[in-house]
Order: sequence, then C-alpha cells, then structure tokens
Amino acid sequence: MSDDKHNLSSAGTFTKLSHAGRAPREFHGFVNTPVYHGSTVTFPDVETMMSGRQKYQYGRRGSPTTDTLADALSALDGAAGTVLCPSGLSAVTTALLSVLDAGDHLLMSDSAYDPGRYAATTVLNRFGIETSFYDPHIGAGIEAHFKPNTKAVLTESPGSLTFEIQDIGAISEVAHRHDAYVIMDNTWATPVYFRPLDHGVDIAFMASTKYVVGHSDVMIGTVAANARAWRKLHTYHGSMGLCVGPDDVYLATRGLRTMGVRLARHFESALKVATWLEGRPEVAKVLYPALPSHPDHALWKRDFKGASGLLSFVTRTPSLDAVKAMLDGLSWFGLGYSWGGFESLAIVADPRKSRTATKWDEPGQLIRLHIGLEDVDDLIADLAAGFDRLNAVAG
Repeated sequence: MSDDKHNLSSAGTFTKLSHAGRAPREFHGFVNTPVYHGSTVTFPDVETMMSGRQKYQYGRRGSPTTDTLADALSALDGAAGTVLCPSGLSAVTTALLSVLDAGDHLLMSDSAYDPGRYAATTVLNRFGIETSFYDPHIGAGIEAHFKPNTKAVLTESPGSLTFEIQDIGAISEVAHRHDAYVIMDNTWATPVYFRPLDHGVDIAFMASTKYVVGHSDVMIGTVAANARAWRKLHTYHGSMGLCVGPDDVYLATRGLRTMGVRLARHFESALKVATWLEGRPEVAKVLYPALPSHPDHALWKRDFKGASGLLSFVTRTPSLDAVKAMLDGLSWFGLGYSWGGFESLAIVADPRKSRTATKWDEPGQLIRLHIGLEDVDDLIADLAAGFDRLNAVAG
C-alpha cells in the first residue's frame, strides 16, 4: 500500500515517517488507514477463492491496517518486506528461525538482549541449533569463529546494558563470504538513526513496543528483510501463524508518524543527562555512544545519524543498598523494564549474569536509564537528589 502521489524512494526520513504506507484515496480521503477488525474475508466467486489471487484472504495473513505499518517500515528500512510479531522477543525468534535449521550454528554477540540469548540457548538448542557467543568489538575478526555450518550472525549495536558499537559492515562482509545471514537488533537506533540493510544486514528487527509505539501501551515486534532473506522470513512468519491485533497495529502506526520528533527530543535530553553524569563524583563511567568519551564514539559517529534516550552509568560505590536508596526515592523516573516511551525509567542490572565471551569486571553498580520527554532539568534534579541519598548510605 502506498500513496501513489509521491515517490517515497527519494524522500527524506521525516517525509517517509509522515507518508509511507498511506493511501488516502483508497479510503475516501481519510489520511489514516481504517482499523480493520476481522478474521473472515469473503470472495466474490469460487474461481477467485481457489486461485489465491485475491489480495486479502484471511485476517491472520494481513489487512489494509497491517499493510500500512509494514509498508511504512519497509520504506524506512529500504526493505523488501516487513512482518509484524506480537512482541519484541517474538521478533528475535522469528528472525532467527526464519533462516536457521537443525544442525546449524549461530554466532551471537555477547552483549545481545538477554531474553533473546536465553531463547537461543534453550529453544534453539532443543532444535539442534548450536549458539556461540563473540566479543561485540570483534569486527572482521569474527571470521575466526565461523564453522562450516555457521548460517547466521546476530548483532546488536549498541549492545544491551553496556552499549558497545559493532562494526556491522565488517561483520556483514565476512558473514556473506561464508554465505551466512546477518541479523541485527535495531531497537535502540531505529531506521531513523541507522539503516542496517544499508550496511549489509539481511534481517533487521525491532522491539517496536519501544520507540515505534512510543507510548508504553502496546506490545509489538517488527522484522524487515532484504531481497535475499525476504522469502524465508515471509514463509516462516506465515507458517507459524504470527499476527498482531488491529488496534495494536493502529497504535504502532500512529506512534510511527511522530517517532522522528520524539527521538530528537530523547537524544537531546539524554545527551544532556549523560554529560551531566560524567561530571558527578559518584559516577565511574557513563555508557552512551554519543559521548566523545565513549570508546566506540568514532564508530558511532561514522555509522549513526543520532542516538536515542537509553544509556547506562556505573557507580563508584559497589554498595547495592546505596543504589537502592537512590532509585527507590526517584520522583520522575519510574522503576520498570522496557523503555522507549514518553516516561523516564531506571533499572539496576548486572551484566556478569549473562556474559560468556567477554568479562564485565566493573566494581560498581550498573544503572540503566531511559530519558523520556520530561523537562530535562527536572530529571537532572531528580538524579541529583538520588545521589544525595546514595551518598548518605554509602558513607
């Protein structure tokens, strides 16, 4: 589905966000595609029904509502196609299982999203798929980890919790020489700030629950593929009966239209908070690729157009009780998993629990923040008061 008045291929990102997937003339001029609630689709005659040529045949396989979001995301990613999944984790497993078979070998970044890692070491392992983990900084050196049966490489840039930037282009070049698929979690940057398929990735997925939706009210995952991987992705997705309810799809589409301006605000505020955190005596390290002090800043600057609102910092104190005192008393930051919504969030995390190819040996506590759309001065004041509580306990 597309608005046939425009050629979106040459349009800018914000224009694509506003126009991709829309076809007002098909819906009596209404700028938003209607929400189609339905399972059954009827046919005009038996011949049409048997031919399989009717565009919509059953609700599970799509509607104008789902096509609007999928087409818009495909335009943003420069993808051959996009499928919708009921959650971000479902998007991870859909991406993996669309290209992996029993007996295959998967290479996964050691900094990847932990539930995806767990799925690989449990479900995929049960299906006879072996997973090995690699240092996210490995770049072209990943070649040493390939086996004859390596069929996919999962990347995530930046990495979950610790924000390593990967050299996606170098990894993709090596993987393609071995005829392996490259898969990337692009939730943090979205196609607004990084287009994975332009850097050699075959399948890019997002927990679109986060910045695409942007309002903390929908669970949804999306998976985009290039021409090489699209048929495999589309076949697996359809065969597994994966679909998303129309109201959730509509809310995700509505969120997508404003994602660009929201991301700009998240970026602006997060950079201010990260810079302020670097000046705090209680902070040993700030993990945010947009900071010049970040070890991968040059790589981020080379490949990315911006940064989102998610960052981490490491405290100087190893005291968990002190960190609890800091976080428990926050006013504007909620304590909650997920991120990408309008509200600011905080969690305490321990990367040591899941790393096997790399070591996390920071003595302090790691706190992850999502910087929302509040006034940044209010957020900084909230954190400053939190540090006072931390100091009172840490001594």
